[in-house]
Amino acid sequence: MSRKSSAPQRILVIRFRQIGDAVLATSVCTTLRRTFPGARIDMVLNSGIAPLFEGHPDIDRVIRFAPGDNKPLGAYLRKIWKTVREGRYDMIVDQRSTVRTLLFSLMSLRTPWRLGRKKWYTRPLLNAATDNASPVDLTMVERDLLLLRPLERHFDVKYSKDFTLDITDDERLRFREKMREGDIDMARKVMLVGVSAKLPWKRWRMDYMVETLRRVIARRPDVQMIFNYAPGDEEAEAREVYRRLGEPECVKIGIEARGIREMAVMAACCDFYFGNEGGARHIVQAVGKPSFAIFSPSGEMQTWLPKTSTPASGISYLQKISPDEIPGKSYGELMDSVTPDDVYPLLEEMMDRYV
Repeated sequence: MSRKSSAPQRILVIRFRQIGDAVLATSVCTTLRRTFPGARIDMVLNSGIAPLFEGHPDIDRVIRFAPGDNKPLGAYLRKIWKTVREGRYDMIVDQRSTVRTLLFSLMSLRTPWRLGRKKWYTRPLLNAATDNASPVDLTMVERDLLLLRPLERHFDVKYSKDFTLDITDDERLRFREKMREGDIDMARKVMLVGVSAKLPWKRWRMDYMVETLRRVIARRPDVQMIFNYAPGDEEAEAREVYRRLGEPECVKIGIEARGIREMAVMAACCDFYFGNEGGARHIVQAVGKPSFAIFSPSGEMQTWLPKTSTPASGISYLQKISPDEIPGKSYGELMDSVTPDDVYPLLEEMMDRYV
């Protein structure tokens, strides 16, 4: 029996970069767990987002790469060498397949399965590469799962498109107490609102956001709102939206998540998400809460809104502007083409079902 036809016992999944990408990548871990239930599955992540994935049932060990591990190059190489030597992996799934991530495979050439993206420079190091960039009609989850297709020649791959995060009951209880202390009535519905975004070009116009929230408050005065924001520009923008709304009693501006893990716990304690598309919305969907988001031109809805058992919807400029008009529009014009008159009816329809 060849080493490739033997079920792997030790698997390493590499997924550096942003929150949203990493959260969606849990579908790969879940698929691997279902396919190889006896295997140990480790996941390499940037240390800043690693707390999100602690306790995940399909990830046995989270391997953190801190900024000091990534630079200088010597420190990065030492951390990779230590990781692959200690892990003795039978399979490496390199989801990005960049020059830097390929160093894991370079230092583990005896690993029977080295999966990743097919690029001109990956051929010498990956022995099971797949082109997952060209199918533009696929969601990012579906593109990630394409990387596992070479396994089908040897194993019955049990695919899962679900991406999830695990929040403990104790974490929920502690944050609900924090919500009560922040004047939240737990008998009423709570909407988490992403009024801003980490990247400025993903932020919907502030006046549009204010007008939409004003309509929600007028129609649903019993719904309580928590604004999700990070310190700095996001917090300043959230507080400005609060001020423009007239500082309504239903908006609990002082309740904030301290760290990315607590942000996921906060999402799990709310009933619905509305706001800008990004990592926060992916977290909301991963903890099983319905959401409606405004998608920027830099994040196409068909790619970044995977369908799961958790209801999720949104709107983008593609629903407003015909394809032949797009080349003549600036990024700002595309983003601003979605107005409160477009968003509110769709948002209200979804809130009727889930809030």
